[in-house]
Amino acid sequence: MKLSSATNLFVKIRSNKLFELFVISVIIASALLVGVKTYDVSSTMHMVTNYLDIFITVFFICEISIRWLSETKKLNFFKDFWNVFDTIIVIVSIIPIENSDMALIARLVRVFRVLRMISFIPELRILLTSLIKAMPQLGYVMLLMFIIFYMYAAVGSTLFEDINPDLWGDITISLLTLFRVMTFEDWTDVMYETMVVYPMSWIFYLTFIFFTAFAFLNMVIGIVVNVMEEEHAKAREEQQKEIQDEVVAEQDEKLNNILNEIKKLQQQITQSTKQL
Repeated sequence: MKLSSATNLFVKIRSNKLFELFVISVIIASALLVGVKTYDVSSTMHMVTNYLDIFITVFFICEISIRWLSETKKLNFFKDFWNVFDTIIVIVSIIPIENSDMALIARLVRVFRVLRMISFIPELRILLTSLIKAMPQLGYVMLLMFIIFYMYAAVGSTLFEDINPDLWGDITISLLTLFRVMTFEDWTDVMYETMVVYPMSWIFYLTFIFFTAFAFLNMVIGIVVNVMEEEHAKAREEQQKEIQDEVVAEQDEKLNNILNEIKKLQQQITQSTKQL
């Protein structure tokens, strides 16, 4: 079998939807297997889980090998972050779990094998990429949020320190109290306690909740959604480009076949002419 034919075979296997679904199923089974091992199971079940773990590890090695062999230029495989990530996870998973100084690391890596689903599900990959690309914009939102937190903590520490030093004793404790208010963890108890002395202090809490729990949350959601829309647009453009490239390649192949047929006809005509 020629190299090009072998590569085409591996490409077909990698692109096969059933193969992708089976890989995702094995990844899910791997995650469930990690959960099963946290329970006290019988020796028979322990042996079964060990055999399943060996099968999953061998399958992942084969799957990575297929993806690597499907590349026309093998080094291009390692230019993709997710390929490198998957390869590292699989290689470290080969480390023997029993009687090894690396046993703990091997077990932890087996937990992270579920993250391989991100490399197989485009929607998850787009979501994660969007979150990473949104970080610079989210950083400014977090900075503004910290400023609001600090201002309210300073005001709260000044006004409410005498009411409850455990909650408003200094700026650090006040920040923790405000975080409790923002997460709605018994925040009404904190508010009613200060309202005994300052009846209008409810304004302090409601405005703080509005700025942090509602306004900033909507800002974060808006930023992430915008970035996700941009990533979806890029993904659609890449898909269209791939389709166009495939169409062009097919047309080129057909054109080459036609040219070859024309050359053959010319040769036949030339030979017939010589015979005459």
